[in-house]
Amino acid sequence: QHQMTDVVRGVGKVLVPSETDAEQTISGVSAFNSDGFTLGDHVGANENNDTFVAWCWKAGGTAVSNTDGDITSSVSANTEAGFSIVTYTGNGSGTGQTVGHGLGKAPKVIFLKKRNAATNWFVYHGAAGDGAFEGLNTTSAYGSGLAPFNTTAPSSTVVTLGNTDGNQSGINFVLYCWAEIPGYSSFGKYKGNGGSVGSYVHLGFRPAFLILKRIDDSKSWILFDNKRSPSNLVDKSLYPNKESVENNFSNLEVDFLSNGFKIRNSVNTINGSGATYVYMSFAEESGQTPYDTFPNAR
Repeated sequence: QHQMTDVVRGVGKVLVPSETDAEQTISGVSAFNSDGFTLGDHVGANENNDTFVAWCWKAGGTAVSNTDGDITSSVSANTEAGFSIVTYTGNGSGTGQTVGHGLGKAPKVIFLKKRNAATNWFVYHGAAGDGAFEGLNTTSAYGSGLAPFNTTAPSSTVVTLGNTDGNQSGINFVLYCWAEIPGYSSFGKYKGNGGSVGSYVHLGFRPAFLILKRIDDSKSWILFDNKRSPSNLVDKSLYPNKESVENNFSNLEVDFLSNGFKIRNSVNTINGSGATYVYMSFAEESGQTPYDTFPNAR
């Protein structure tokens, strides 16, 4: 299983994106350091002779109290990188309650999970609309009626919460929030064409990490990166909603280019004819790429 751990919830506190499980305490990561992290002895993070991948975002260190919303939150925010970790306890006061996220600009992507109760993850993606995906742990299509975010776009200061999926009384929640930073991150959507050579998506930078999800059908989220696939074609993929080992399929391939990415196969997971997909992407190097005209391959 994938494991998600962070400095706000604390060392050893793990949520599993492929499951509905509440937060667990295991010895996966034993310390967060200034230049990396230290591993414990849990087989999910440190099994002898197994190969692992880690994707890391730098927040703002120790969380601080945030009173921007109706519900006081604890927030660790890195406004330069557009990433914050938010924890809060639901008050059950109906829909429309708000919680501060600390980014100073509206987040485009939010992951939401109850910490002390078993429930689905929920994902807000601004390019899909103001509803939510009932995942990462499922393959569910985008749902305009799902209400953990009250079908309300987040503002520059707060996230608006909806029903008990986002604001159940006495339940502890965590939000992972990303705002778009030009030259570093891009969150958008594209249309599939069903061909062996698919869409090109302009990002303004060479991607290092890419997550894709079809929004109009039940398909898995899929993750690519430039460490497991250091050259094109980028063909080593993982699914956050599955425990399966790394894929190396000839029909799940993309190119990472100097200023974007290009889909290279016709499979429905990434390039169904007329299908709509959302993506999250992060740059190989921060700052604007000098290759803004021609999308060169690696």
